[in-house]
Amino acid sequence: MNFFTELFQNKIFMVAATSWFVAQVIKTIIHFILSKEFLLERMVGSGGMPSSHSSTVTALATAIYFEFGASSYQFAIAVIFAIIVMYDARGVRRETGIQAKLLNDIIKTFEDMGRKEISAHDKLKEFVGHTPLQVLIGAILGIFIAFLFYR
Repeated sequence: MNFFTELFQNKIFMVAATSWFVAQVIKTIIHFILSKEFLLERMVGSGGMPSSHSSTVTALATAIYFEFGASSYQFAIAVIFAIIVMYDARGVRRETGIQAKLLNDIIKTFEDMGRKEISAHDKLKEFVGHTPLQVLIGAILGIFIAFLFYR
């Protein structure tokens, strides 16, 4: 068997990948409903509701639980990995987005004052992290997707 055939027959991988894809589709639809603007970037971009990071890692951990049980080292690794990823999505990455917004506002203020050496054209990405609710909903979605695969 070749690599891709084996990969797509790996149920744990497929659960995690499907959960990521579903979260990204939901995120794109929610963004479209709220902003009335379709952005294809939302299909691969970070930030927004639900957290695809949380969805992916909780689906992964849940699938590993179903395959190997709660006492397995695989499950322990997956749970610790999920906690770190969700903490980072909610904490560090969210702070990065808040700082980017502040810096973009400062750059815009300088540009409005006629200062051309700093341009709002070089805008920093603000949509990188998640609120606690976005992380929670992503986690619930990941667990739900894994249950659909295994039940």
